[in-house]
Amino acid sequence: MHFQGEDITYGAFWQRIESTTATLGVGRGERIAWLGYNSPRMLELLFAAARVGAILVPLNWRLTAAEHREILADCAPHYLVAEAPFLEHAAALGVPLGPPSPTTGRGAPPCVGRDEDDVLIVYTSGTTGRPKGAVLTQSALVWNGINSIHAHDLSQADHVLSTLPMFHVGGLNNQTLPALQAGATVTLHRRFEPGLWLADVAARRPTLSLLVPAAMQAVIEHPDWPRADLSSLRLLNTGSMVVPLALIRAFHARGVPVGQIYGCTETAPIATVLLREDARRKEGSAGKPAAHCEVRLVNGEIQVRGPNVMRGYWNDPEATRAAFDDGWFRTGDLGRLDEEGFLWIMGRSKDVIISGGENIHPAELENVLADCAAIAESAVIGIPDPKWGEVPCACIVPKPGANLTEADVLALFRDRLARYKHPRRIVFLQALPKNALGKVQRPELKRLLGAV
Repeated sequence: MHFQGEDITYGAFWQRIESTTATLGVGRGERIAWLGYNSPRMLELLFAAARVGAILVPLNWRLTAAEHREILADCAPHYLVAEAPFLEHAAALGVPLGPPSPTTGRGAPPCVGRDEDDVLIVYTSGTTGRPKGAVLTQSALVWNGINSIHAHDLSQADHVLSTLPMFHVGGLNNQTLPALQAGATVTLHRRFEPGLWLADVAARRPTLSLLVPAAMQAVIEHPDWPRADLSSLRLLNTGSMVVPLALIRAFHARGVPVGQIYGCTETAPIATVLLREDARRKEGSAGKPAAHCEVRLVNGEIQVRGPNVMRGYWNDPEATRAAFDDGWFRTGDLGRLDEEGFLWIMGRSKDVIISGGENIHPAELENVLADCAAIAESAVIGIPDPKWGEVPCACIVPKPGANLTEADVLALFRDRLARYKHPRRIVFLQALPKNALGKVQRPELKRLLGAV
């Protein structure tokens, strides 16, 4: 692994994991949380947790303290490991900072981790506005890694440039962990920066990388793009629902095949893959089922079954039951299969907004708006955005006599939700379009706003 100018061999990395395991201070089934940018330290914690059967909970550093407190109350970690830039934020979360010192810890725990043990809880924004923790077992990560090795034709000869945040399964599980599983080289960036990505593609000569559409757009718009040396890349993968063809074709024009991975947090995430040999012929397709996945369409909804799928949601048996149909995970996404069996994503039956690769559920924003006494009712929809793909738009019906401004509405979200979740557009309406049962008709709302 190469990180911030340091080269770490597999042997040295293993020594770090052994040292971390000895001071972890937790046992099977117990949780520790991580708050920080991409770092080998997070990976050390994950592997150490796996050895003892414990569970790592990576936190999205973009969230507010209120959102973090809700997640931490749900998973109840023994302690939180926070990087220096987040220590002040972490101190206000009500969870001890760790790991414990050798003198106060429990001593080296036994290495009793098993394939079936839970090892990772990744929180997603719930459709009700409450975050849900998708629980992935050690076995799920191994099988997802095998799916990735097949998807990328990944070997020890490969070099992965990993820049997406590892608090998401996209940054952690699409290429980073699979590269280590395959014995490849990983260059890890703390955060995505388009200029640094272009510079390291030229200087470090990676063979594989992964960018969500917003990151692809940022790279293409960077002043170094026209003269950048991309010749080392034998495949760039992308994902995040429907990927604009213009972005794919910009990389194809530079001689870089663009594959796709479709999936979600609950599938670890690799469910379908568009292989390198099909990249140009099937531009925009999500490909075919991963090596060890089954995919089916039920009334147009994409459902997935395989050993990489989550065990369920942490502390939420009701949501877990609702998420599965006789062992098949219900993605809530709509798709179609062409005559060759390639999957094409058509949209979402759930109302999730995907903005720059981040999932935003309207209910999160609507819960904030519901606390405002001047608002009679509201609905949040996604509207197209050239940079982020989609951004939230809040459609608001003020109460009679209320003197509500756009600034007033935006102020409601301050310190409640992460900045990227805030609405980028506020629309005041006299009424929301509804059906006979009183349910807001979001497609009609989009049509009214000219968003479709």
